[in-house]
Amino acid sequence: MNVYVHRIRKYIGAYMVHLKGKVDAIVMSAGVGENSPPVRKLLLADLENFGVSIDESKNKQHIGKPGEIQTDDSRVKVLVIPTDEELSIAQQTLEVIRAQ
Repeated sequence: MNVYVHRIRKYIGAYMVHLKGKVDAIVMSAGVGENSPPVRKLLLADLENFGVSIDESKNKQHIGKPGEIQTDDSRVKVLVIPTDEELSIAQQTLEVIRAQ
């Protein structure tokens, strides 16, 4: 778990630098992102100096349902966005088949 969290946090930091700190939102999606408040908490811990702060109560409320989990004073929005990965795979497969 430590390596997983470290790698994602490294990407978040890299994107923040690339965007010169002008980050509108961080989106948590897919299996872990939309269903694991503890992992979201680990991923976004101690990022207040970068404008990211999550509300613990909101974080716990959003499991598999869309919503915003940032604190009221967070400069960066933190969104939980459920996905339907199987549907996306099926649609992309259909596109490939139709193109042949």
